[in-house]
Amino acid sequence: MTARSIPWLKFTAPPNFYVLAERLTPWLWGVAALFLVAGLYVGFFVAPPDYQQGNSYRIMFIHVPAAWMGMFLYLLMALYGAIFLIWRIKMADVMARAIAPTGALMTFLSLWTGALWGAPTWGTYWVWDARLTSTLILLFLFLGYIALHAASDDREKGGRAASLLAIIGAVNVPIIYFSVEWWYNLHQGVSVMRADGPSMAPSMLAALLLMTVAFWVYSAAIVLRRAQSETLSREARKEWAQQAACGRLTRDTRERAVAQAQQENAVSESGGQA
Repeated sequence: MTARSIPWLKFTAPPNFYVLAERLTPWLWGVAALFLVAGLYVGFFVAPPDYQQGNSYRIMFIHVPAAWMGMFLYLLMALYGAIFLIWRIKMADVMARAIAPTGALMTFLSLWTGALWGAPTWGTYWVWDARLTSTLILLFLFLGYIALHAASDDREKGGRAASLLAIIGAVNVPIIYFSVEWWYNLHQGVSVMRADGPSMAPSMLAALLLMTVAFWVYSAAIVLRRAQSETLSREARKEWAQQAACGRLTRDTRERAVAQAQQENAVSESGGQA
């Protein structure tokens, strides 16, 4: 199976990925900003107060998208980790490593905003219920991945160990999601993806969805930018990376680097025989 049979595989070559990320990132920043402004406006100026919680519920428009993104990013990190372990695609390890800090940030943000929301709603900042505890474990898994990757001087060995941790830890994500159904806790049940439709006002749902898109696009932008930096760090001695760092990467240099990378991969797959 080659990059010609599956077109997107050409972006596993670091120079091609760098150029793709360079083109996408500015657009992603702009889209994220637009959705963020729209989501905050609808959430804080259009959506009505909740009949029980008043205006305190509005922190939901940050809390819920952050919680969703934390779980999504962990599963994505574990998927890239599996790709790296199975097919030894180095860009998969780069992407997984780039995802981890943003996933940790989103998970921390969900815990922090949840505590602020819980104080007026539950009368306490923290309770050891199933969802809060499993979300805290998710934060520790992100931090453990980052620490394990950084602890090894050999990037490949560190990547393999961290990827294994990510895959094993993925079992925690469905526990977080279904915890409100499996065990008693203070969190409310599913409000959006219900068989009988969402149980919230249309303006509340619109604000929540706008903020979710904003968080998703922001995460894509920051992950791609971080992956670019990681790629340049790993390829720092190569001509294309030195040109890219100076903003002068030419097409000829990039194509030569891609051809060289494909040749190195072919040699590696054949057991070191050119």
